Amino acid sequence: MTVSVSHIRHALQESYSAQEAANLSRIVCCEMLGQTAVDYYLGKDMILSPKEMQDLDTILARLRNFEPIQYVQGTARFLERSYHVAPGVLIPRPETEELVEVMLKEVPSGARILDIGTGSGCIAISLSKMLPDAKVTAWDISDTALRIARRNNEALQTSVCFVQRDVLAYVPGSGERYDVIVSNPPYVTESEKQEMERNVLDWEPFSALFVPDNDPLLFYRRIAELGKVMLASGGRLYFEINRAFGEATATMLRAQGYTNLRVLKDISGNDRIVIAER
Repeated sequence: MTVSVSHIRHALQESYSAQEAANLSRIVCCEMLGQTAVDYYLGKDMILSPKEMQDLDTILARLRNFEPIQYVQGTARFLERSYHVAPGVLIPRPETEELVEVMLKEVPSGARILDIGTGSGCIAISLSKMLPDAKVTAWDISDTALRIARRNNEALQTSVCFVQRDVLAYVPGSGERYDVIVSNPPYVTESEKQEMERNVLDWEPFSALFVPDNDPLLFYRRIAELGKVMLASGGRLYFEINRAFGEATATMLRAQGYTNLRVLKDISGNDRIVIAER
């Protein structure tokens, strides 16, 4: 069966802007159906088997239902590596790449690292890959997230230890010590939902995104409390944060006795990373 690039683009324009539809159609044609970039930009038709045509219909239906392209493909790129993603796990963001890049410049090669709220495992696995002498542990409360993270750990040949744990309820043992705790916890306030796109709200896990309006630092405060017990002297916290709460997060950490506070901006100029020392 023959299908044209314009057919795919027009089908997607029912749900997306012309630019978004063009971007998605390129991914569908070139990355999912195997069309060359040259043929795509020349607008050449594709000849698809009945099975490929059925797959295309399924892809377009999922995209028209605002399912993120990363879930439709089953992969997301993070620091030039491919991670398996699926509904139930947060899709890695560029801001989180910036967090890891900062850490790679600062964290000692043999550090004991804990990643809290690991999701797909992208932070923990990246650190394990780039710091092969580090001992990396990662927590998440979600069975789905841990299953996906372990799959990524195996595929990318790293040695992260994944543990199911509820950070808000956990009481640490006396022997648990880390040099670094990193977290990209839920930080979007409930009132910010109205500003978000459907492909996020309808598909990505609420538990990985949202915190109550009246307690936006819920997870940061609890992780900081754990850090007072679990971090070695001079150990550091690395947080990705809501851009609206940079100073509030730093103030909370100072009140808990942390020192050498830094609030770093992301590539867009927003407060995005907070670093503190025990």
